[in-house]
Amino acid sequence: MKIITIYFSQTGNTEKIAKAINQSFEKDHEADLRELKDIKNNMLNDYDLVFIGSPCHSADLVKPIKSLLEGIPNNPKYNLAGFFTHACFPPELKENKELYEKWVGKCRKTFEKISSEKDIKFHGCFRCLGAPSAPKEQFIHKEIVTDEKEFKEYVAYVKPHPDEKDIQDAQKFALDVIQKVA
Repeated sequence: MKIITIYFSQTGNTEKIAKAINQSFEKDHEADLRELKDIKNNMLNDYDLVFIGSPCHSADLVKPIKSLLEGIPNNPKYNLAGFFTHACFPPELKENKELYEKWVGKCRKTFEKISSEKDIKFHGCFRCLGAPSAPKEQFIHKEIVTDEKEFKEYVAYVKPHPDEKDIQDAQKFALDVIQKVA
């Protein structure tokens, strides 16, 4: 199978996950790993499976990734899977479900919406925490986690990500997608 992993990354979090995804199948498949800046939509037709990764900004995928997705023609022959990194407490922590939806919730929905509109065979998303950039961390402190004690707990929780478990989970996600497509 011919597979490409495309990513946009500013802090290295999404790049780290992209590399992990690509490493999970590069020995058994023809695999390419590319930054978004090196991609043109018509290149995707050369692949059986396309993984696309983005950081979460303003509760959604970054604009350059959204532009790539919007430029995909209807009913392409390839399969699609997404992944994204974010700096919000995960929704599994019950008290954070609403907060997560507000600040991260559009990412998965954007992948799903565009896949549905364009009749793309979509195989889901992987998401994980990523340490925020300094400006993003300041924004989070000012707008989201304003309590000083809670903010210190937040920073201690998010800074190590993506961690080894995130890497392993991303690789498992990629292999599960490949099994579905094969």
